[in-house]
Amino acid sequence: MKYFLLIAIGALGLAAQEPPAQSQQPGGGRVNTREFLGLGPAPDAAAAKLGEPLYAENCATCHGKDARGAQGPNLLRSPLVLHDEKGEEIGQVIKNGRPQGGMPAFPDLSDSKLYDIAEFIHLQIELAANRGTYRDTYSNQRNQVTGNPEQGKAFFMDHCASCHSITGDLAGVGKRYPQASVLLTRIAWPTSNAPRQATVVTQTGEKFTGTLLKYDDFDVAISDSEGRYRAWPRDQVKVDVEDKLEDHRALLPKYSDADLHNLTAYLVNLK
Repeated sequence: MKYFLLIAIGALGLAAQEPPAQSQQPGGGRVNTREFLGLGPAPDAAAAKLGEPLYAENCATCHGKDARGAQGPNLLRSPLVLHDEKGEEIGQVIKNGRPQGGMPAFPDLSDSKLYDIAEFIHLQIELAANRGTYRDTYSNQRNQVTGNPEQGKAFFMDHCASCHSITGDLAGVGKRYPQASVLLTRIAWPTSNAPRQATVVTQTGEKFTGTLLKYDDFDVAISDSEGRYRAWPRDQVKVDVEDKLEDHRALLPKYSDADLHNLTAYLVNLK
């Protein structure tokens, strides 16, 4: 299928088949890992299995066998996909197509098949980014570090040191995150609650900058410097969205489990 679902964010194991994992918050207390990572409901694993061959037949040529993009865009970071529940939004796009983006319609797919395809795509998000829910190798001791600190330091210098400093923003990070499992989760899936800034350029060349309020495949809205609400159809403007976590997300498909544990072993000792 050829269509434009714009990249915005990205998301591990078949969590739907296991009890929800829990993490220790830095300030104490237990928190459901899915809530901690800001995830929606776990994918329907049975539906995803049914959706796999349907996706392969109808979608994989353009979007790749694991939905990470090929001729068409990466679906794992599409706002529409990430906001979808039970295939309601994904199904409509598949059924109706996106003629302006080169995507044909698939009107013959039943609602149940559209749901199965949607759950397969949601499962790929789990497998790609939700590293915090996998069975960690800390055994039953949440603070037992199994990685190699020297290898973790080498990874840090190669991939992290251009933006982070162990004497600056990461000074004492081992004190802030004394539970190694929590630190590992923060590495694998960094989050930010800070408002994102966006610049919108209209077809007439007008430029507006402000706090991003809405950004999906159909609309974009901001609150400008004077607090005024402004909105446009997505296909009529150019949008540049500030994303301070972009480099972190780019690492998600590159991390191996060994990388995560090695990097955690290095950082947890920075007291």
